[in-house]
Amino acid sequence: LFKGIVLVAINPYEQLPIYEQDVIYAYSGQNMGDMDPHIFAVAEEAYKQMARDEKNQSIIVSGESGAGKTMSAKYAMRFFATVGGSASETNIEAKVLASSPIMEAIGNAKTTRNDNSSRFGKYIQIGFDKRYHIIGANMRTYLLEKSRVVFQAEDERNYHIFYQLCASASLPEFKDLGLSKCFSLPWYWQ
Repeated sequence: LFKGIVLVAINPYEQLPIYEQDVIYAYSGQNMGDMDPHIFAVAEEAYKQMARDEKNQSIIVSGESGAGKTMSAKYAMRFFATVGGSASETNIEAKVLASSPIMEAIGNAKTTRNDNSSRFGKYIQIGFDKRYHIIGANMRTYLLEKSRVVFQAEDERNYHIFYQLCASASLPEFKDLGLSKCFSLPWYWQ
């Protein structure tokens, strides 16, 4: 049963000053409806309900390719990292946010609509302690486009990691991977 708030967001395809730290603080502690619709308002509502009801909360980010799903998820995680903080000295929130580029290298590819399009679904679970501080996170992937490994449409590319591995093929630590054939592939240099 679905019950909750729906936010329709549009990707402006440029950086706007509406996701800065001061905007996070402006939405933190506010009631839904007191502020303009924003991903931070949705994140704040989920955070408050988690604390008030002591129940797990979910934020579903959906849309077509290039709609800004990955960025919306990053903004929500940044909100939680800022208001939830971390209970440890190891800066867990920074680690959660830092894992995103690694996942993007493995699961993102150039498409005709987006040079850095996520080609897989993500389920990100963020753990909080009793004081509602972030204590860890877990990211699961699903629906990876396996067909992209062996075929790409015109003007599209394989996963970023493939090109990164090919670019590193001459490094000694990659010698045993047999990547030297990358250089003979005509599309590698496109």
